Amino acid sequence: MDIVLRTVLVFCFLLVLTRVIGRRELSSLQPFDLILLIVLGDAVQQGLTQDDYSLTGAFLVIGTFAVLQVFVSWIGYRFPRARPVLEGEPIIIIDDGQLIERNLKRERLTKQEIAEQARIQQIAHISDVRWGVLETNGQISFIKKSS
Repeated sequence: MDIVLRTVLVFCFLLVLTRVIGRRELSSLQPFDLILLIVLGDAVQQGLTQDDYSLTGAFLVIGTFAVLQVFVSWIGYRFPRARPVLEGEPIIIIDDGQLIERNLKRERLTKQEIAEQARIQQIAHISDVRWGVLETNGQISFIKKSS
């Protein structure tokens, strides 16, 4: 039972942590970020199982994580008001070709990152964008102005 309680606590901590870190950082993994995730995974595993190296302990941790993830997903589906807290909401970062500085600061995005993402989507200038939206998965969607 102790291992299940630790798993619930770590799951809640990781859920809050991912919301605090921000969606943009989680969507674009650099090599150092990947290494950091591996180290974080090892640290989490040690906190969850402590000295329990049994197959039963591993199944309990994995099963508890799976059940909690399904539960959080169900909460978001069943209670729409909980969705923004659990999943976040899309944020408009460009409105009629103008960057919204307040939203960029809040999400720790630079003009260069926005321009790079626009170029990837075949958009030469930010001024050609009607709306730019930072989606809940960290990707940026652009809607071009009508010609």
